[in-house]
Amino acid sequence: MQAVQNDAMEFDASTPRYLQIAGQLSQAIRQGTLSHGEKLPSVRMLARQYGVAQTTVVQAYHWLEDARQITARPRSGFFVAPRAVQLPEPKIARPMRHPRAVSLDWLGQRVLGREQPEGMVSFSSGTPGIDLLNPDRVRRAVTRSVQKHRHLLCTYPGSDGHEEARRALARYAVGLGCSLDPERILITGGCMDSVALCLRAVTKPGDVVALESPTHFSFLEVLQALQLKALEIPCHPRHGISLEALQLALDTQPVKALLLVPTLSNPLGSCMPQAERKRLVQLAVQHDLPVIEDAIYADLAEGDAMRRSLKSYDSTGQVMLCHSFSKTLAPGLRLGWLEAGRWTDKLRHIKEMQAGGQSAVLELALADLISQAGHHAAMRQLRASIAARVEQARQVIAQSFPAGTRVSDPPGGLLLWLELPAPLDAAALHQACLAQQILIAPGALFGAAGRFKQGMRLGLGGDWTPQHLQALRQVGTIACSMLS
Repeated sequence: MQAVQNDAMEFDASTPRYLQIAGQLSQAIRQGTLSHGEKLPSVRMLARQYGVAQTTVVQAYHWLEDARQITARPRSGFFVAPRAVQLPEPKIARPMRHPRAVSLDWLGQRVLGREQPEGMVSFSSGTPGIDLLNPDRVRRAVTRSVQKHRHLLCTYPGSDGHEEARRALARYAVGLGCSLDPERILITGGCMDSVALCLRAVTKPGDVVALESPTHFSFLEVLQALQLKALEIPCHPRHGISLEALQLALDTQPVKALLLVPTLSNPLGSCMPQAERKRLVQLAVQHDLPVIEDAIYADLAEGDAMRRSLKSYDSTGQVMLCHSFSKTLAPGLRLGWLEAGRWTDKLRHIKEMQAGGQSAVLELALADLISQAGHHAAMRQLRASIAARVEQARQVIAQSFPAGTRVSDPPGGLLLWLELPAPLDAAALHQACLAQQILIAPGALFGAAGRFKQGMRLGLGGDWTPQHLQALRQVGTIACSMLS
């Protein structure tokens, strides 16, 4: 193979060899030296050509799989992936001039609530379903934990979380670029529980919280419950929150906290470049701004570099890191965790007063799951399965939706953000689809100001069957008919 025939590669000691090999192959794919559909050399052959161990080549190929640049075919080898569907990306939202009180109506819960009517084909979920997760692996871990720690079922758990589980979470956080003290980690009842606790620690009713635009519907629910005002900051569909717009907001508005998802934001799926993350932390320090980072989607991001958190750049305790494994292991465990930086003691007190502890037995089952040797392989498989599903959806959108539809292209995750061409209204499309037993989420749900009337979030979690692909085609057909 021409791209790797010249095997005299000089390795840089500061970068893992597998990343250097993957980078060279990635460049060859982007430049067209390796054509789409072309078979790559075997692991053994490439290891011999580069003079490295076969495991190094396997790591490089896995990295390229995560990046959707190559695919594995059972008993056939690795191939350059087919050319992805090219679609125009969504526009950047307009800045919000003034903070707004959050007032949500019934529609959000109807669309995004967990219980959906029987027979409904739903595109509301961004959480993997049972066909993507591994419930047997979770069941075995829970069973082992119950058998080994059954005495804990008869005692109240500590508010902070079991010590062994906190140590496991600190080890996991190394993969996010963080060096965390287990004593400063708190285990919670889920990521949104963590976010709410952080907001309680740094705000009071009436305060202004900056967040991404468009933003996660559940964030708006929490702000409404805590009587906080929302100030939405425009986001680039690929690169995330605009630091220029954030700087202007900090200079002109009484912002008390920033809440964001820098890795695979919901609903855009944007990922902040690492240089921007570093700048954001510096900006937060300058303005003494508490930053609440939701990193729940980190394990779904393609490529290790995208998973490095804001918290990894924080040396002053300005960033509060929130996380859970609901999107990767088991939503039913209902466990999250956080590291609250400067506000750890205050937040620990709040948690003790309002919630107490979770089940120590489940915490230890979680520790078992994330510490297993096969965990990273399971995440690679999950990312590959999700990428295939998302690519299917984008192909259907390209074929069936009206010309001019703009679609996000996130590097991971189960969410797509669409912008429909004018004058099509997503709320009207939602109603028309309901009549056909199809559920979509109109864009107005993802902003406090009722914007994004032409936007819609497509959730590809839950079940994924030929019926879902047909239903998605039908959504496109309905949209086209509404424009004719």
